[in-house]
Amino acid sequence: MRRFARRFAHTLIIVPFIVATLACSKPEEPELVVYTYDSFVSEWGAAPKIAPLFEKATGIKVHFVQKGDGGQLLAAALLEKDKPQADVILGLDNHLAPKALGVNLFEAYAAKALADIPVDLQIDPEHRLVPYDYGHFAIIWDSEKLAQPPLSLEDLTKPEFAKKLILMDPRTSTPGLGFLAWTKAVYGQAWKDYWARLKPNVLAMTPGWDTGYGLFTAGEAPLVLSYATSPAYHKEYDKTERYRALPFAEGHVRQIECAGIVKGAKHRKNAERFIEFLLSPECQAELPLTQWMLPANPRTELPASFSLALKPEKTLSSAENSLTDDAVTAAAILAAQ
Repeated sequence: MRRFARRFAHTLIIVPFIVATLACSKPEEPELVVYTYDSFVSEWGAAPKIAPLFEKATGIKVHFVQKGDGGQLLAAALLEKDKPQADVILGLDNHLAPKALGVNLFEAYAAKALADIPVDLQIDPEHRLVPYDYGHFAIIWDSEKLAQPPLSLEDLTKPEFAKKLILMDPRTSTPGLGFLAWTKAVYGQAWKDYWARLKPNVLAMTPGWDTGYGLFTAGEAPLVLSYATSPAYHKEYDKTERYRALPFAEGHVRQIECAGIVKGAKHRKNAERFIEFLLSPECQAELPLTQWMLPANPRTELPASFSLALKPEKTLSSAENSLTDDAVTAAAILAAQ
């Protein structure tokens, strides 16, 4: 009772403080905004599967917003850096990470579930980007359209493969940027010469993976850049082994896909719960048949169709820091008349 006996002048100071404190402790709205790439939110993608699971587990409604492919996703996040509309960015990879982390886009969050994730997949020691799946890039071959496939990156430049390859734009697409990383890992400083020699064999350079792979399955070309796990999709749904991932003599580059909590996110606590969910056994189990990638948690059981996925004998290390700058040069080489 002593505190209510103080002078009224003191209460004028105390009451606003109490009101402000109560306002600050107000629970977050039960919602979350996640920016991601197009295929993640497609009808066959992971979003339609995991959104209801997350809402059922937490009561939080998640809004997935598609932003093109990985490069476009990063560009959208950069545009909103000072006034972020997303809480989580999902779909940046190890090749885009240096640029994203260099501009301070994300808040650190050491998820408890990271204890189950191999250390070599955890590309950021500060846990601003958290891995949820991974896979190796590969050239996919339509064995009914082409009798003899290439067996190396160098083979891809041979005249017999003129206009037979579909690539993705390295400025906008993470597979496109991954292919650039692949060629730099193999050819070093001579990568530009390689791209110039490859140019006659490229039928199309599409903005994203969806469009490029769609052209491939429509029969426009017998070779396409994709993932070592892509044949598992065709085995699972098309019941065919027609499409095969080619083991290249030089080895293959790995992509690690990540999610991060946006700096200044409006729903920070909800975002943390989403990151934990993304790495949970329940969510990881949904990724193989929607993402067609390998889940980050190695204890996740894989479908039988994944027996058709290529298991590269050699994983190449890629120089990632200069990739986004070199992507402009690479695209210009292919676009040159």
